[in-house]
Amino acid sequence: MSGRDLFCQPRRIRRGAALTLVFASVLVAGAATGSLPEADRKTATDGARSAAPASHHADVARAAEEAIADGTSPVEAAQRAVSRSGDRWGAVYSPGEYEEFEETLDGQYTGVGLWARQRDGRIEVTEVGRGTPAAEAGIRPGDRLRSVDGEKVDGRPVTEVVSLLRGDPTGEAPGTSVRLGLERGTRVWTETLRRARLSRDSVTVRELSGRVTLIKVAAFTKGSGDQVRDAVRRSPAGAGIVLDLRGNSGGLVAEAVTAASAFLDGGLVATYDVEGEQRALHAESGGDTTRPLVALVDGGTMSAAELLTGALQDRARAVVVGSRTFGKGSVQMPARLPDGSVAELTVGHYRTPAGRGVDGRGITPDLEADEQALRRAETILTGLGR
Repeated sequence: MSGRDLFCQPRRIRRGAALTLVFASVLVAGAATGSLPEADRKTATDGARSAAPASHHADVARAAEEAIADGTSPVEAAQRAVSRSGDRWGAVYSPGEYEEFEETLDGQYTGVGLWARQRDGRIEVTEVGRGTPAAEAGIRPGDRLRSVDGEKVDGRPVTEVVSLLRGDPTGEAPGTSVRLGLERGTRVWTETLRRARLSRDSVTVRELSGRVTLIKVAAFTKGSGDQVRDAVRRSPAGAGIVLDLRGNSGGLVAEAVTAASAFLDGGLVATYDVEGEQRALHAESGGDTTRPLVALVDGGTMSAAELLTGALQDRARAVVVGSRTFGKGSVQMPARLPDGSVAELTVGHYRTPAGRGVDGRGITPDLEADEQALRRAETILTGLGR
């Protein structure tokens, strides 16, 4: 599984995963990205509240109200109510945490600029962003991360390690320091970095040998769907495409649907239910349906990225290569609580065009591959092109 300090949300992964599936409506997605005027934001969250299970939201709101009356923390009270409900992906965010999430969906984050994966129980740096604190400290891909602020990270999920790097557990802000224990070959050392407010383009494109275009989507942030479509249009005529969704922890489903429209000529992308009411997501017409396409996935491919993968696989548009995806296929909707905090509660589940449920199951690739996944993808594209 791979991870990044770009898209891991405050304090725990299930909070972030809950917010990554805000696709109840255009209004809700707009509220999540901050793209709606302030006057419309209340309408969006109120609409979400009415769509979610009334008793579920009512219990959480009641807990927050009682806490306010008692002079205790309404956020903590609401969190306990969510925990009692058994909602695996439900979560409660303070106003500040929700605002931070909105900024993240615009491609901004607090961190040190390194990406990592777990390999044989150890945390390995896979990428270092240019001009970031990690780059300035001389950290390189391949370095082993041993500890964060004295806490050993071997054997811990990448998401937890990323959260420590960001300072989520203690609410650290840009400018605060973080001490990293590192290893490179026989060298072992400690480096102290200062967190910074960083930005990252979630879509990167590069040309590989053999007339192959690699489109890497790190997360479905605002505008990423159009970036994928532009990358496909600009790809050399006849070139095969590798759509790299490894480590993509999700984002705005509307953006994933737009990305699907780059490869499909309309039609179904996914269905989902809200309180028993069936709804559907469709691609726009006019996508490129002729280029050979391979989608790369792994255990860090989540939610909106799984929705896109399932659509491309079910509709026989792409060969999926890699390892089984995470398995986050539930639908959450946000609701504003009396103190201004936000509750994200599960209201349904989505299914692929063939009717497959993803939650708890993930997407099984057509071809299993690990370290050689990209090479296998290039080989497949060569055969498809012929």
